[in-house]
Amino acid sequence: MFRTLRGACLAVLALGTLAATAQPVVTYTRDSASFEAVRDDLQAAIESRGLVVDYQAQIARMLERTGKDVGSERKIYADAQTLQFCSARLSRKTMEADPANVVMCPYSIAVWATAARPDRVFVAYRRTAMPGGGPPSRDALREVDALLDSIAREAVGRK
Repeated sequence: MFRTLRGACLAVLALGTLAATAQPVVTYTRDSASFEAVRDDLQAAIESRGLVVDYQAQIARMLERTGKDVGSERKIYADAQTLQFCSARLSRKTMEADPANVVMCPYSIAVWATAARPDRVFVAYRRTAMPGGGPPSRDALREVDALLDSIAREAVGRK
């Protein structure tokens, strides 16, 4: 009886863990906002933590520029960018825990508004979950996720 109950509990825990990690991307929205305002709020949220945006990818511009070359000129975004940055403290912690965590750096948060609905702005990031690496690695990556989540929430006004 105990083994059956224990097995059932382990199965429920495993399914709960799978469900929690099943969503690799976290997305927040802000309605009735301009892309520029949300992008600026995102940058301010990053910088308010003492971090520096080291690259801003102009995704919408790239798609517009290359559309003809790939046979499609459909406008997808009013604008879309990713802001990349790093935290020296968290990056060191994650990489000391597992050198393979280098693939998580730099951190990246995307911001976009579609051409069809330019007044609804999205802010999203990829979770940093990595298989393996052991508890120190998972703990450090959870800290990175918490940082990314707090920045994304702040950008859309959900502190």
